[in-house]
Amino acid sequence: MAPWLQLLLLLGLLPDAAPAPKKPRAAGPQARELASPELLAPARFALEMYNRGRAAGTRAALRAVRGRRVSARSILPRPCSQPSPLTGFLICLQLCSFEVLDELGKHMLLRRDCGPVDTKVTDDTNETFSSFLPLLNKDPLPQDFSVKMASIFKEFVTTYNRTYDTKEEARWRMSVFANNMVRAQKIQALDTGTARYGVTKFSDLTGRGPASNGPRLTPPSLQGMCGSCWAFSVTGNVEGQWFLKQGTLLSLSEQELLDCDKVDKGCMGGLPSNAYSAIKTLGGLETEDDYSYRGHLQTCSFNAEKAKVYINDSVELSQNEQKLAAWLAEKGPISVAINAFGMQFYRHGISHPLRPLCSPWLIDHAVLLVGYGNRSATPFWAIKNSWGTDWGEEGYYYLYRGSGACGVNIMASSAVVN
Repeated sequence: MAPWLQLLLLLGLLPDAAPAPKKPRAAGPQARELASPELLAPARFALEMYNRGRAAGTRAALRAVRGRRVSARSILPRPCSQPSPLTGFLICLQLCSFEVLDELGKHMLLRRDCGPVDTKVTDDTNETFSSFLPLLNKDPLPQDFSVKMASIFKEFVTTYNRTYDTKEEARWRMSVFANNMVRAQKIQALDTGTARYGVTKFSDLTGRGPASNGPRLTPPSLQGMCGSCWAFSVTGNVEGQWFLKQGTLLSLSEQELLDCDKVDKGCMGGLPSNAYSAIKTLGGLETEDDYSYRGHLQTCSFNAEKAKVYINDSVELSQNEQKLAAWLAEKGPISVAINAFGMQFYRHGISHPLRPLCSPWLIDHAVLLVGYGNRSATPFWAIKNSWGTDWGEEGYYYLYRGSGACGVNIMASSAVVN
């Protein structure tokens, strides 16, 4: 996921005729850029965007910076006109909250809120902003937020049968849950499709969590706390190819690939192209019944005599989405990989995140493309995930079709069964 940065900038507003701020002297108030190097570039970008939007005759100079990777909060703008006792010019300090997308050195301004601030920039070795601390710690929330969140969290615990070992862990998980709900609201605000984000079974986790079935598909599986999405994507593809050629729908073994594919990294991740090669080298795939899923790495126990399915080859497919749709209609499910931005909180609808937030060059999750269509004139891809049937739309994810959303068209592939 491409990160967005919340930057708190202390800006000094100067008339255009005023001299540029001088370097701080040994005595008196000092203004410092209190930021790590990776924050300064987006901070200066935010400053440039701020000055472009100001009326002629004034400009802002950067006085200090703080930042963290969280969502922004609002500061109501009000006029500010305090003369500076140091320069004689009409200067006012403004505290601005900028939200900047920072992806591979490129920046996009998502939001800006500014307001006056009555504070001093300290020049001690701790380099603190005492007046900024409430803003740095958390978003301002309604007074009844905690009460409402406690009720929602209790319902979540009951619905998903959560148990925690200690009261401390329960409090921690509720804090994570509350932060995730704020993040889900942000994702919702930035989605241009019809998707709805909110409480899911992954809502108390700090990281990302792990349509009806057509005759070519087995039900969505659950990979658990194992990075085995690549194996589920490949077995789903092979299941579909085998059904089209042989007329038999089998549930195939992901665990065989975890244990016996020596090129990929088991629960640490893998690539479909490597998995196809492993299937050919091993001599086929056993069924789920014969080689059942455990969700952790084991010693390879593949038995060639029990292999029920083989493949002859694999093929990389076009990145053209119209051609992918034509392939899917004729030849069945396609193994693809996507940027899983927002999927932790996805509930239903057609997801369409802003491209900078769901970059096609930050792919991190393998899934199975199983269908396409339109809902109320909105084109979509139907995607079979591996997070169980109690996630999303009965285990399925719907993603906007036609714009290469989240890189869905970048790594499309399929096994070949003759």
